[in-house]
Amino acid sequence: MKVILFGSTGMIGQGVLSECLKDTGVESVLVINRQTCGITHPKLKEIIHTNLFDLSPISTGLAGFDACLFCVGVSSVGMKEADYNKMTYELTTKVAVTLLNLNKNMSFCYISGANTDSTENGNTMWARIKGKTENELLSMPFRSVYMFRPGYIQPMKGVKSKTRLYRVMYSFLKPLYFMIKNIESMVTSSETLGKAMIIAASTGYKKKILESKDINAIVKQH
Repeated sequence: MKVILFGSTGMIGQGVLSECLKDTGVESVLVINRQTCGITHPKLKEIIHTNLFDLSPISTGLAGFDACLFCVGVSSVGMKEADYNKMTYELTTKVAVTLLNLNKNMSFCYISGANTDSTENGNTMWARIKGKTENELLSMPFRSVYMFRPGYIQPMKGVKSKTRLYRVMYSFLKPLYFMIKNIESMVTSSETLGKAMIIAASTGYKKKILESKDINAIVKQH
């Protein structure tokens, strides 16, 4: 499987990239970043491109891929709805449309979030916009489309958040993770999430929307 990965410098994307590089079923990984991920590997190619809203300057290098693992995301804290909509719905769907035009047989996997609102009518701004984004992606004629809705994600094996507050929180909670990881409806790890995305993209899954319990289950079943 040839994979395009967006967001490999973020905490989730770091974990996904690590699993892609380890997985023998992944032939190659192209990462599209605003800044370098700082990793070299025989399977890895990186394109630095700052404007993800317009991929036309690099489009010739985006054809011939089997899967896109889309891990780009921003926090809604302090953001106006219009700005969050632009960075979430507009950005994600623009990338998806570009890739679909170049790769008709592609699988698309999107990192969403627990409690996303598929009705698009709830009171929580970020959940409505995530729901709108999911619904638009699910309507696109990719070979397959999967929405991942993790709850708490424990960083593993050197994966780190770029946000200092989150780093402190994850460091504090890591000992507790091994006590609460059996609460599979709420908790997963960066390692498990990365593996789950690869499995869904390559072999499929019975559900199009994967909550934490599904993310854990698909890895256990594989």
